[in-house]
Amino acid sequence: MAVATILARAWARQPGFACFANVHMVMEAHDDPRLAAQIRQAFLIAPDGQPLRWALRLRGRPLPDRCYGPTTADRVCAAAAAAGLPIGLYGGRPEVIATLQQKLPARFPGLRIAYAHSPPFRCLSAEEDAQITQDIQDSGARILLVGLGCPKQERWAAAHAQALNLPILAVGAWFDFAAGTVAQAPRWMQRCGLEWLYRFSQEPRRLWRRYAVHNPRFIAGMLAKPRSQTS
Repeated sequence: MAVATILARAWARQPGFACFANVHMVMEAHDDPRLAAQIRQAFLIAPDGQPLRWALRLRGRPLPDRCYGPTTADRVCAAAAAAGLPIGLYGGRPEVIATLQQKLPARFPGLRIAYAHSPPFRCLSAEEDAQITQDIQDSGARILLVGLGCPKQERWAAAHAQALNLPILAVGAWFDFAAGTVAQAPRWMQRCGLEWLYRFSQEPRRLWRRYAVHNPRFIAGMLAKPRSQTS
């Protein structure tokens, strides 16, 4: 369903962005009302992580499955290749972008990458930002996949959605997964909600705060809210 929605918007040149929510995003939005308001502008906010599925079930809103961002991005690439819709890539390190430009067309025959750019790891000037926006528009890309990390990619997507006549997918780690620079967790760990542990074991220095701070707060809130609702 998510892929069909994204493809329909690409055909219609309809602007907007999609977010794939995990515990990290939820807690960032909880702590930052402005970010929460930006995320609510998305045409699709899908539960990416199993813990969010479990939280929704506790609130009486069970889902048959999560909508995993990397899997959705793969399916969008396959559908775009079949439909002849060019894609764009924005984010990731330069070597990751270069690898994706080689690997994605080989993996998805017929896929055309009309735009690919790794922005510098700093705030862009207004002139630089305007040029990037124009370059994306001029490239002919019909779907843009963005990998700047959360919450930067969600902020960027919200700020640029209306200036670009295409759907934007904030897909973060997919860039590294698809390039093969970071391994995905085994499926059994994903099903058990332990993907965070696998990722932490790979990048402890970068991810320790995300999991050590956000995860306990999320669990506490998930367990406390149902009790308060029934009191």
